Amino acid sequence: MVEWFDDLKVGMRFTSGKATVSKEDIIRFASEYDPQPFHLDEEAAKSSIFQGLAASGWQTAAIAMRLATECRPFGPHPLLGAGVDDLRWLNPVRPGDTLHLEGEVTELVPSRSKPQGIARVKWTAYNQHGEPVYTFNPIAIVPSRPK
Repeated sequence: MVEWFDDLKVGMRFTSGKATVSKEDIIRFASEYDPQPFHLDEEAAKSSIFQGLAASGWQTAAIAMRLATECRPFGPHPLLGAGVDDLRWLNPVRPGDTLHLEGEVTELVPSRSKPQGIARVKWTAYNQHGEPVYTFNPIAIVPSRPK
């Protein structure tokens, strides 16, 4: 069980639960945060680059964040970040897609001056067909075990 930065090891893997995205979810999110025709209107989306309704990439990112949070890779500690690298949308997320997240610890850097470290986890979101739809590599700040 991971409780502190000191418990993490490069190569550790995490797998999240699942989240299914409905047409209504896509339209609701887009109408508030990303009001573009290929996220809002099935007919307009057919003639877009997506050739059909697709979730906003920012909705995919928000779903991935929820899945990462629920996965609790840092035990009881929140997912506190200093930034994100390598954020990529690889495939569109469609109505009815079920996403899950897989992560691997790729780097651990203890702080020399604070009781914490930087943990890098490469996360990939996959749809129900095993196709990657989104990747991101956050710069996470994780507390060290109290001395």
